[in-house]
Amino acid sequence: MNDLIATYLIKDIKGSPLKKAEDIALGLTIGSWTDLPELEQNQLRKHKGKVVSIEEDPEHEGEAIIKIAYPPVNFSADIPAMLTTVFGKLSLDGKVKLLDLEFPDQLKDIFPGPRFGINGIREKLGVYDRPLLMSIFKGVIGRDLNFLSRQLEAQALGGVDIVKDDEILFDNGLTPFEERILSGKRVLQNTYEQSGHRTLYAVNLSGRTSRLKEKARKAKELGADLLLFNVFAYGLDTLQELREDDEIGLPIMAHPAVSGALTSSNSYGLSHSLLLGKLLRYAGADLSLFPSPYGSVALEKEKAISIKQELIKEDTYYKKAFPVPSAGIHPGLVPLLINDFGQDSIINAGGGVHGHPLGAIGGGKAFRQAIDVHLKGQTLIEGAETYPELKTALELWGYVEVNS
Repeated sequence: MNDLIATYLIKDIKGSPLKKAEDIALGLTIGSWTDLPELEQNQLRKHKGKVVSIEEDPEHEGEAIIKIAYPPVNFSADIPAMLTTVFGKLSLDGKVKLLDLEFPDQLKDIFPGPRFGINGIREKLGVYDRPLLMSIFKGVIGRDLNFLSRQLEAQALGGVDIVKDDEILFDNGLTPFEERILSGKRVLQNTYEQSGHRTLYAVNLSGRTSRLKEKARKAKELGADLLLFNVFAYGLDTLQELREDDEIGLPIMAHPAVSGALTSSNSYGLSHSLLLGKLLRYAGADLSLFPSPYGSVALEKEKAISIKQELIKEDTYYKKAFPVPSAGIHPGLVPLLINDFGQDSIINAGGGVHGHPLGAIGGGKAFRQAIDVHLKGQTLIEGAETYPELKTALELWGYVEVNS
């Protein structure tokens, strides 16, 4: 089939689910059908939405999963047009959740996918045999570049692979965008010469939409490693524009800020797997952050896993993107993270690094030790006998053992 197929969960259906599905198929395409003269029906047939399937829930009256096919001739080849077609005014029509979009090959061709993907990020770091470790600047509001530099140095010396800006760190007089990049380069070059460990820094790309490309190109010119981007404050199409610009050519880390307004309800909005998984990957994100199932902002495990699956599933059109389960992560959760999200994932921590009694260096080491211990088939408690940083972390935050 050459159509774009949308899958919806619809609740509180009054009357026939088939009638509801047909109303959607027509209402979002040609508007009406049976009242049209035969000549107009023939002229509009190629534009008509079609009901693909209806699966009623026997345990919940008035609830059904409905699939509808939309002809690509109806919309221009861009995300805003597609989302408006399949979910625009329908999103205002009661309890309707968009679960998935199936793209025909002709539409998949228009999306760039990740520029670097999992393999490209690994090549930048030279790390291929374990999950990556990422940490976050903390307490940065009102702080200067010296403060950020000290934090960055400690995290790098602790063995962290990627350090990202806080998503609320915007351009400001104390830590200007360009100075953060230059300062970060100096610090990370020094730590690399000191330790032999390479760390990448993701700078937050922010500001007015009309200036984002110019700012991102400047970041590339200054030697930035990655861009952090609050994609849902700007829109998926803006992400795609940044990804497609060869003068930028930097990995893009998508932050989930604002996405909760679009995904959190079980009856409204878009599914987590579609928004934070499939669409982010198609539009060009190399890394996708989302709440872990066991942290401080926990997401249901099934939903978190569904995001991961969309980011890493085999697809001849797109490179795989890194899943980054986040929030409330500490070293004692490492076996659980690896078990649930695999080695092709990124372990992301803020307080779990900075809150270690030995500081960010100790926190980074504790995470790296937990990763190494688990991949060797040891328990964390066994590893703690060898590694004091890990032992301290387990005593502070506890742990969950999972067989490797």
